[in-house]
Amino acid sequence: MDFRHTRKGRTALCAVAITAGLLLTVAGCGGGGDGESDKGASSPSAPTKSSSSGGGKAETQTPETDAVLAEVKGENGLTLTVTSAKRDQGGFVTVEGTVTNNTDNTWIAANWRGDERELSKNGASIAGANLIDQKGKKKYFILRDTSGRCLCTQFTGGVRQGATAQWFAQFPAPPADTTAVDFQVGSMPPASIEISES
Repeated sequence: MDFRHTRKGRTALCAVAITAGLLLTVAGCGGGGDGESDKGASSPSAPTKSSSSGGGKAETQTPETDAVLAEVKGENGLTLTVTSAKRDQGGFVTVEGTVTNNTDNTWIAANWRGDERELSKNGASIAGANLIDQKGKKKYFILRDTSGRCLCTQFTGGVRQGATAQWFAQFPAPPADTTAVDFQVGSMPPASIEISES
């Protein structure tokens, strides 16, 4: 008799636990119900971007659709698009975008890493990019960590023909009253962009 009551009690307790777990799972997946997508939630803050280590591939066939600040073409069929340029509270500007390889071969970003010897440790990257402040007559280079690696995307393995890769680069912030700069990398034409506040 005691065994049967104990067994019934455990069965009932298990049923309650499973039901509660399912309810929590459904509530957690609800997403707020307001019908609007949380556009900013999928973008990590600039200092924690995992691409700066160069460990993962940045390549994708279908890039996210963001507002385009600028788009330039050059280098035998490459298309560089800038989708974001945000001033952060830490005193830097994070620029993001995509590069599309319309050349005949895999593109390895060799001349995008810059001419400085220290930058060669970044491999195929966007380390040679800069921001030009025409108003203040200054050029800003990509920030680096204590090991000399750029705070930017490394194109590990290159970008296949016809593919699009996302990239980011972090720069020291120009003065607060400077809102327009030119982004330039490699032999690509300068891309005029507006800096927004994050």
